Amino acid sequence: MCGIFGLILAENSDKSDAIVKKLLTKIAKISIARGQDSSGLAFKSNQISSITVIKGDIPINCLLKESVVKQEIDNAIKNYQNGDLFQVIGHARLVTNGSQLKDVNNQPVVKDGIVGIHNGIIVNDKKLWQENQEIERKYEIDTEVILSLIKRNIIKGSSLSNAIIDTLNKIEGTASCALLFEDNHHLALFTNNGSIYYSFDNEIFLFASEEYFMKETLRKCNIDLPIVHLKANSGAILNTKLFQITEFSSTQTFSKEFNYLTHSNYTISIKNIKSNFNKEFVVDPSEFINKSKESGLLNLLENNIDNIVKLKRCSKCILPETFPFIEFDRNGQCNYCKNHKAQKQIQNFDALKNLIKPYKRKDGRPDCIVPFSGGRDSTYTLHIVKKELGLNPVAFTYDWGMVTDLARRNIARVCGKLGVENIVVSADIKWKRENIRKNIEAWLKHPDLGMIPLFMAGDKYFFHYCNQVKQQTGIALNIWGINNLENTNFKTGFAGLPPQFNKKRIYSLSLINQLKLFGFVGKNLIQSPGYINQSIVDSLGSFAVRYLSPKKDYYHLFDYYKWDENELEQLIRNEYNWEKSIDTDSTWRIGDGTASFYNYIYYTVAGFTENDTFRSNQIREGLITREDALSKINKENEVRYETMRWYLEIIGIDFKNAIETINAIPKLYSI
Repeated sequence: MCGIFGLILAENSDKSDAIVKKLLTKIAKISIARGQDSSGLAFKSNQISSITVIKGDIPINCLLKESVVKQEIDNAIKNYQNGDLFQVIGHARLVTNGSQLKDVNNQPVVKDGIVGIHNGIIVNDKKLWQENQEIERKYEIDTEVILSLIKRNIIKGSSLSNAIIDTLNKIEGTASCALLFEDNHHLALFTNNGSIYYSFDNEIFLFASEEYFMKETLRKCNIDLPIVHLKANSGAILNTKLFQITEFSSTQTFSKEFNYLTHSNYTISIKNIKSNFNKEFVVDPSEFINKSKESGLLNLLENNIDNIVKLKRCSKCILPETFPFIEFDRNGQCNYCKNHKAQKQIQNFDALKNLIKPYKRKDGRPDCIVPFSGGRDSTYTLHIVKKELGLNPVAFTYDWGMVTDLARRNIARVCGKLGVENIVVSADIKWKRENIRKNIEAWLKHPDLGMIPLFMAGDKYFFHYCNQVKQQTGIALNIWGINNLENTNFKTGFAGLPPQFNKKRIYSLSLINQLKLFGFVGKNLIQSPGYINQSIVDSLGSFAVRYLSPKKDYYHLFDYYKWDENELEQLIRNEYNWEKSIDTDSTWRIGDGTASFYNYIYYTVAGFTENDTFRSNQIREGLITREDALSKINKENEVRYETMRWYLEIIGIDFKNAIETINAIPKLYSI
């Protein structure tokens, strides 16, 4: 989820001041792609027996500009030229557990004489604290439990490698970490999902979260070194005094470390840098669970189910008369059902196995990218790709600012269990959320159901960054979990675009419909000039990457593997202990905070949501009965208050004003 990196130079290294500074700044700045919410650096000096930690709620590129950091880098280089090692580890954080506004939650984390940086999420940290009450919890951040368990194991007599492996065996989620110690000459690296790469010779030790970060840094610094991938459930311990490295894994541990050297306790000092940004990036929806305290806001919500159940619906599916461009024949069947063609999956699964054969690598290196949103279909896909197709996938996640903590935790559960590297591209979340806020504010001044997809425009860069990751990793194959049952039609239908019954993909638009969509959006820009804001470039770019970007070596799992909701539900709950949302029993659309908001608008104004279209598509495919579908949507269309509160809170929209505006929109049905 975050970016970790580090640079160690041996005492006898002859690297110039300029190249040392360039190596550090390059590996730090390129790691910002993993997270921009906060950052930190830790400098260790053997000459003055100290470890200095500097961190703050600012991106790593901004941290590097701080005078205190510049001075510390200069001091470290000066000591290095006088015979000291150069030792720095760093972190670019995408906030998950623990607010970035509390200094102790930012990384590096200092606990029990260990300075650690952590990429990932521990999802069972509360349970671990309860089971190990002899160790004291001080912070909110999940990383703390890793350091405390390792320290406890060492105190009990474990070697460092055994202490790490024992800790990895206890945690659930993902952990790729680097540790420095106040009492020994070692740097420890370890990972349970393979998200660490390093280079090493007799002068230099460099590591980072991604192979691409390493390649680019070494290339720009004109250094030719091999890059080693630490596989899942393995680690490496660098003896910084002797500059020797020992690798270990869960299947091969050591009774004592190779040339384990201790030193007297070093002084650890922490310097915190504060920005002027005083709002949390992450607020968990569970904070709004005390509904009694928010009864005034709860009472604002409409639920017109008594009127909605009276709507005329298709006699075959459950689409209502308020659905855009819907027509009913004399038997009450809608044009969407009459024009439906059963999904042609169903090409044989063996056909996909044959298609991927040329992409398979025999050396164990990653050979497939699976776009991984943290939703149930992408979880299903990653599992099948790894377990049934026998590929070595990399899970790619684009965090555009509306990915909930719940989705991040589920991503960690799955990647940790499968031992799959998770490449995360983190947007400038503050900027993305400002874009959403500006567009919603403009929409509230002139509400139009056809403009609602603009709220989600920012996430379409998933397609762009997937292609970028393909180029960076050299992996050609990508397998997507896009589900044709999620085809909605109404989102563009409310923009005046008639349905395309023959489209190949749910995201496809004909040229004429693309032009119509541009015309519709242009008209709304004139009616509500607030849409003309900083997000214009972002929104136009999202259109281009969704509809126009090339798609090569690109397969959809569910063209070859039958989507089965019961099989899927059992898999995510039993195999991966998937976490559900606090405000719905459904496992669909719970990882994106936007869905609860736009579905409230559609349901309140039009009397249906995307749940109605999803269940209708299942009916047409013979996967569910009409009666069962009607029963399910009555539950699934209930307002998801906590998540909607989270969404509006996090982007800075007044809940009361937004709901009152939505409620005042003329209904498409009688009340």
